[in-house]
Amino acid sequence: MDSIPLHDVVVVGGGAAGLSAAVTLARSLRSVVVVDAGEPRNAPAGGAHNLLGREGIPPLELLAAGRREAEQYGAEIVADRAVTARSGPDGFTVGLAGGGTLRARRLVLASGLVDELPDVPGVRELWGRSVLHCPYCHGWEVRGQRIGVLGAGPMSIHQTLLFRQLSADVTFFPHRMPDPGAEAWEQLAALDVRVVGGQVRRLRTEGDVLRAVVLDDGQEVAVDAVVVAPRFAARAELYEQLGGSLSEHPVGELIATGPMGRTEIPGVWVAGNAGDLSAMVSSAAGEGVGAAAAVNADLVAEDAAAAVRSRAQRTAAGASRQA
Repeated sequence: MDSIPLHDVVVVGGGAAGLSAAVTLARSLRSVVVVDAGEPRNAPAGGAHNLLGREGIPPLELLAAGRREAEQYGAEIVADRAVTARSGPDGFTVGLAGGGTLRARRLVLASGLVDELPDVPGVRELWGRSVLHCPYCHGWEVRGQRIGVLGAGPMSIHQTLLFRQLSADVTFFPHRMPDPGAEAWEQLAALDVRVVGGQVRRLRTEGDVLRAVVLDDGQEVAVDAVVVAPRFAARAELYEQLGGSLSEHPVGELIATGPMGRTEIPGVWVAGNAGDLSAMVSSAAGEGVGAAAAVNADLVAEDAAAAVRSRAQRTAAGASRQA
C-alpha cells in the first residue's frame, strides 16, 4: 500500500462542485485527483441556467471545459467509479471499480444525488426535457405553455405556485398525494389553476414530444410540460462506509455538513447536491470552492504543526549532541 502515491486530496465526483474544488485546490499547489464516473445529473438538460457568464451552456460542454481547467493547473482526472473508502493513519484509501486504488490525506465528496422519480410511465423517458422539477432551472423554457403538475406531497403545491408565475395555463393533478388542506385549494382556485382528480396512468407522447397526461379513466389532458417532485437521495455510499450517517430531509436524505462542507468525519468534506439537495450548478460550484478552501486551510495547519514538531526534534537532537 505504501507504494501507492499519497495525494493531498481525492475528490469523488466530476460535476460542477467536484471540478470547482479541484481547480481551487490545484491552484493552491495541492496534488488532487478527481474520480469521475461520467454520469452528471443534468446530462439530459439542454442547458445549464442561472450561471453567470455561461448562461444556457450545454451541461456536458460545461463539464468538459471544467476538466480542461482543472488539468491546466495540475489536477488529475480519473474516469472511473469510486466504490470503496476507508480511513487509516495516513488518511483515506479509495477503491475504484476498475481495480485501482487511490490514497489521500483528505477526501471531498461531490458525488451528487439520485432523483427518485414518480413511477408513472413516460416520466423517466422525458426527464430533464419536458418533465421538470425546478422553475429556476427550466421555467423560462416552458413559460406560457400548458404545464401540468403531478401531485406527490406538500412540495407539489409550492411547485404549482412557482410555475403559475410562468404560465396562465397550469393544471394540477393531485394523483395519489394526501389532501393538502383548505388553504392550498383556495390558493389554486384564486390563481385559476385547473385541478383534475384521479390517478395518472401515464404520459402520452408522439415520438419524443409530450402531448398529454392520461388518467386511469382514459381522460386525457393536453400539456406541453409536466412538473414532478422527485425524492432526492444523496449518493453517500462512501460516506456510510467511513462510518457516517445520513440526515433525513422533507424531500429526501443528505449528508449533513457544517461550515464550508465539513462533515462529522474528520478529514471529509462534502460539496454540491450530496449535502445540499437544492443546489443548482452555480451554487454547487461555489460550494466546491468553499470546501476546497477549507480543506487547503486544514492541510496548511497540519503541515505547519508538522514543521514545528520537526524543528523541535532537530533542535533537541542538536542539543543532545552538544551535551
